[in-house]
Amino acid sequence: MAALPTTHREVRLVAKPDKLPRLEHFTVVETPLASPGKDEVLVRNVFFHVFATLRILIAGATQDTPFPVLDAGDTLVGAAIGEVVSAPEGSTLRPGDLVSHWLGWREYAVVPTGECARLDTEALPDPITHLQQGWTAYAALTRGVDLRPGDTVFVSAGGSGIGAMAGQIAKRLGAGRVIASTSSQVKADRLVNELGYDAAVVRGAAPLTEQLAKAAPDGIDVFFDNVGGEQLRAAVEAARPGARFVLIGALSGQLSEDGTGTTAPVELDSLPLIHKRIVMRGFSSDDFDDSREWTERFGAWLRAGEMVFPHVRIKGIEHAAEALLEVIEGRHIGAVVVEL
Repeated sequence: MAALPTTHREVRLVAKPDKLPRLEHFTVVETPLASPGKDEVLVRNVFFHVFATLRILIAGATQDTPFPVLDAGDTLVGAAIGEVVSAPEGSTLRPGDLVSHWLGWREYAVVPTGECARLDTEALPDPITHLQQGWTAYAALTRGVDLRPGDTVFVSAGGSGIGAMAGQIAKRLGAGRVIASTSSQVKADRLVNELGYDAAVVRGAAPLTEQLAKAAPDGIDVFFDNVGGEQLRAAVEAARPGARFVLIGALSGQLSEDGTGTTAPVELDSLPLIHKRIVMRGFSSDDFDDSREWTERFGAWLRAGEMVFPHVRIKGIEHAAEALLEVIEGRHIGAVVVEL
């Protein structure tokens, strides 16, 4: 085994921004490599996921979320894939094992043994595929909403890390027509041509209600909502009687330029909710612990060529903060992953 370095690099928060973060709010520091304790694993990180929810962690919102507050001087966090360098005696982990954990944004991580999970390399042999957010989308479409064969499904932010998986999963589960929203015509064309969406509406190109009426002339049966705001209002107008809404995120507030991103207010007319018997449910996949079902199905769909994992790789920890700003801007389609 090659000798371990005495130092490694981490991305830290320099100061908490008042509004959207900028590059000057982050720094890459070289810091001594810590030695693991008796119940800790030393992991050399290979990939980590850059996710938009960091914006509200930086802002300090943790109420009703499983995530920690990030203060000035803290190292950022996020899902990571790494290789075990050392593990405590008696642990089921061994040097060389690939594991997932939550301490990304650093080249090496000292992780409590119970917070490391060995990757299922039989179901998903490519390590980077373990950073997809398909379980959230799959759980929402199988546990959070009653998706029925032939349903017309509208996915807001259809090019996001979750949305890019949700559209494909809805098709695999029998949806008849799947529509995305996105931020540009270029992205709309890619969602249709590369990810199998039947149509995509473009935020700001024309009133969303008009675009949805053309994309789904018979209305929508299921709304998979990552955004809230005007897109939620448009979905209510487009809903068929008995439509089912599953609310996954609120990017309209989370990534807004005003405020801290910790609220996402929206004004809805409640009469259509009543007259159309719309069922609306807030959802978190954290309420379910049977993600192995998803991993096995996703692996089978991948091997059959029926699904892809849309993602962008950013090489080098020195580019990670810039990658986060690009995620907040909605520049990419699919997950954004930093490769170390």
